[in-house]
Amino acid sequence: MNSVRRAEVKDIPDILKLLLQVDMVHHEGRPDIFKGPATKYNEEELKDIINDPETPVFVCTDEKDHVLGHAFCIHRQFKEDNVLTDIKTLYIDDICVDENLRKQRVGKTLYDAVLNYASEQGFYNITLNVWSCNPSAMKFYERMGLVPQKICMEKIL
Repeated sequence: MNSVRRAEVKDIPDILKLLLQVDMVHHEGRPDIFKGPATKYNEEELKDIINDPETPVFVCTDEKDHVLGHAFCIHRQFKEDNVLTDIKTLYIDDICVDENLRKQRVGKTLYDAVLNYASEQGFYNITLNVWSCNPSAMKFYERMGLVPQKICMEKIL
């Protein structure tokens, strides 16, 4: 039975492998933007992120405590902004399930845990960005009930 818990420093090697998989999905879809093979964070940055209460990282593990996937989150709130209301948003910065374990409900288990965390902590909403070159991720988020909030557009020159 899979379970979700907060990431620990001991999980960093597995998280780095997953971050590499994330980068390669993006690199294959947009090699003009993503260098490939690379990781978004290094080991020291991950230690800081894991230990920061404003950037919770969740891992889904199997019964032997092997990391199957992760979800990086960031607390966001724009207090006293001229235009935006003072809501607490939980931003999902990165979510990944090991490419060999997809379609086994690991992503849903992770997302449900993030959703529960956000509800328990009094967040107003959950947001995330998804690259259009990753249609399987877009479909997954739609199945989870997310809808577009805003759209980033580009023109390559």
